[in-house]
Amino acid sequence: MDDTPEIKRPAIDDLLDVMARLRDPENGCPWDAEQTFATIAPYTVEEAYEVVDAIESGDMDQLEDELGDLLFQVVFYAQMSREDGGFDFNDVAARIATKMRDRHPHVFGDVDERTSEGQTIAWEAQKAAERDARAAKTGRTPSALDGVAFALPALMRAQKLQKRAAREGFDWPDLAPVVAKIREELEEVEAEIAAGSAQERLQDETGDLLFACVNLARHLGIDAEVALRDANAKFDRRFRAVENGLGRDGKTLADANLDEMESHWVAAKNAE
Repeated sequence: MDDTPEIKRPAIDDLLDVMARLRDPENGCPWDAEQTFATIAPYTVEEAYEVVDAIESGDMDQLEDELGDLLFQVVFYAQMSREDGGFDFNDVAARIATKMRDRHPHVFGDVDERTSEGQTIAWEAQKAAERDARAAKTGRTPSALDGVAFALPALMRAQKLQKRAAREGFDWPDLAPVVAKIREELEEVEAEIAAGSAQERLQDETGDLLFACVNLARHLGIDAEVALRDANAKFDRRFRAVENGLGRDGKTLADANLDEMESHWVAAKNAE
């Protein structure tokens, strides 16, 4: 009898095989086989947010499941590229491993830097060098804003753009002008409303106001995306309380007036 322990096949190999089978044009899944990079991209964003939801809920079983879904997206892209003669999953893994080694010379190299601040400076310098190299490769003039993805949620992208600009010295030194800018932008929105301006003008000025509010959050050390997500959760919680309160009164949203809704809203707010 052979007592040699069975060597378990790496799960990632099984996943790669599953993906290849799903994409098989003859025996695979028709839906998976017809997908492209562009059609899968929205699902990737959705899966990333579901990972965040699992983290915020503290549900580790759900997090394990959602991380698998996100990993599947990476495998999906790698398989499509492999079919076109491009990179495969091993190339993706090797590239990120190399990138992390390059960005952590204090761990994998001979740089003696043990402070968090110093490591952050070195990290940003390495990223800047990578951006410059990519710009040179494509013949573009490098910018401090290179690498801030256009597809990021708008609040997150605004804060990243502001942070990059601030790193180059394009920033106010204190809060006073930041708050003044919000007032200025709000006045411009009000002026456009009073003038009966077209929707395009209102959208433009409202965007400037939101951008200024994000700048305030940044100066306060607040993540604007997280702050608005928390505000959304608060609204969701309180509005559901309004619905429940009206239900106890034998009413629905359809037959309640604003004063009744407001009364339950205030009650929900005070109960927190």
